[in-house]
Amino acid sequence: MKRNVLETTLAAMVLLVAGVFLVFAQNVGNVAPVQGWELKAKFNSVDGLGIGNDVRIGGVKVGTVVDLKIDQKDYRALVRMQILNELKLPFDTLAAVVSEGVLGGKYIALVPGKGKLSDQNGLFLKNTKDVEPVETTVGKEIFGLGVGGGL
Repeated sequence: MKRNVLETTLAAMVLLVAGVFLVFAQNVGNVAPVQGWELKAKFNSVDGLGIGNDVRIGGVKVGTVVDLKIDQKDYRALVRMQILNELKLPFDTLAAVVSEGVLGGKYIALVPGKGKLSDQNGLFLKNTKDVEPVETTVGKEIFGLGVGGGL
């Protein structure tokens, strides 16, 4: 009987610690989706990007990818994002699909332009840069063509 009580108590403590860890990870990891106004952009390739991925400016999370579709007119990937309500972006903002590293996940990096500001819901960014394939990235690093490399 003592063994059952000990096992039950130990199992309860493990579950409690796991629950506390999950709550901590969600709060610290900044994984909650951003609620705000809608931003759209089209890309030729968004390989590895998924719903729930971050939208960042200068490495700071300012939004979340909420939908990925194919535009039936030009067969390009249409990405819908939610951006913080207080953030106003210039119309000429660049949206790029970038990788967190060779093995890391993808996110949308926004590089604000210098044009007129907009906070309109449904803003469509025309200035986009597609994801670079892993093979190209690795090849650049191997042959010294990466950023900061060279002969």
